[in-house]
Amino acid sequence: MRILALNSGSSSIKYRLFDSDKNYRLLKRGLAERIGQKTSSVCQIMENQPAREKEITLPDYRTAMHALFPNEDLGGIDAVGHRVVHGGERFKDPTLVNKEVIKEIIKLSKFAPLHCQPNVTGIEVLQELLPNIPHVAVFDTAAHAAMDFKAFLYGIPIEYYQKHKIRKYGFHGINHSYVAHETARLLKKELKELKIITCHLGNGCSISAFENGKSIENSMGLTPLEGLVMGTRCGDLDPSVIIYFIEELKLTTEQITDLLNRKSGLLGLCGKSDMRDIIAMAKSGDKLSKMAIEIFVYRIQKYIGAYVAALNGIDAIVFTGGIGENSPYIRALIAKNFSYLNVIAETEENEKNKTIFSASNSSVFLMNIPANEEKVIAQQTQQLLNQ
Repeated sequence: MRILALNSGSSSIKYRLFDSDKNYRLLKRGLAERIGQKTSSVCQIMENQPAREKEITLPDYRTAMHALFPNEDLGGIDAVGHRVVHGGERFKDPTLVNKEVIKEIIKLSKFAPLHCQPNVTGIEVLQELLPNIPHVAVFDTAAHAAMDFKAFLYGIPIEYYQKHKIRKYGFHGINHSYVAHETARLLKKELKELKIITCHLGNGCSISAFENGKSIENSMGLTPLEGLVMGTRCGDLDPSVIIYFIEELKLTTEQITDLLNRKSGLLGLCGKSDMRDIIAMAKSGDKLSKMAIEIFVYRIQKYIGAYVAALNGIDAIVFTGGIGENSPYIRALIAKNFSYLNVIAETEENEKNKTIFSASNSSVFLMNIPANEEKVIAQQTQQLLNQ
């Protein structure tokens, strides 16, 4: 079976085409990134062929989808798996997509405005292009469904959870779960034997804690806005700031939603949202970029420290996502604050982006595992279709 896995993020679209009959051999992959920015790009890579990359204007996700999937390139696909960011309390397993499911995802988009609408756009475009094959939704929140009430309930009147399901859901679960399982495989141990903190660092950022084989905590909350400072998202914020925006600055809810999701985070602090640009500017002496990096790293260090306490110990800290996988500079800055745990990074191994970059005498493994959400989406798609 040939399964296309689509992963629509907050600023990019990735896809991979797998042959599940051949141990999920990768046949083709593509990437559209910096969607909605002045300079966007599309890259396609066929099996055993050089990459085809071009700069292109991608003002929105529908344009990006059609740039990634010209009609002539869609033959021989048997099923499509779609990453969907928010499943609420209803969707805890892969689900066949129909009109009712799409309506529910649209309802949940108020909790994930940067993600759910791109997710729906991806589903709609591929259903138009591939109408006669099954489409499956795989939900990012599902991996965190095992969180205990002490982790997911907010300190507000309980009826707001009981009636309106206002609670922490956690996100990036597809990749956090994949990375945790890969950590156990690479260390040749059972996942349930390990205490692991996974750091998904990209345009969107989150951290998860794994114990007894399950995610017990995630830094994101009711929406993907809570937690770390991200590319354009603010992360943790005193709720009174929102009240001030409303009462004193007379901002509307729409303006506040746009401000906190699209104009804050690294972009709000230094004018850039891409860490590659920010590091280059910082190295050239830009003070705001240096400040933004310090804030970004500090928030990550605080969450790791909190999760070490929640786990009562730690075996591995794992980095993934665009920044986590590709920035030795950021990894080194984060790791240096955990000397009290005898965390020791091996500089040369880190600079080479090695999978394990902790020193031999480190008490905690430092690891770098590339995200592979698409493979998990394909696997879960097939599992559902085989039932």
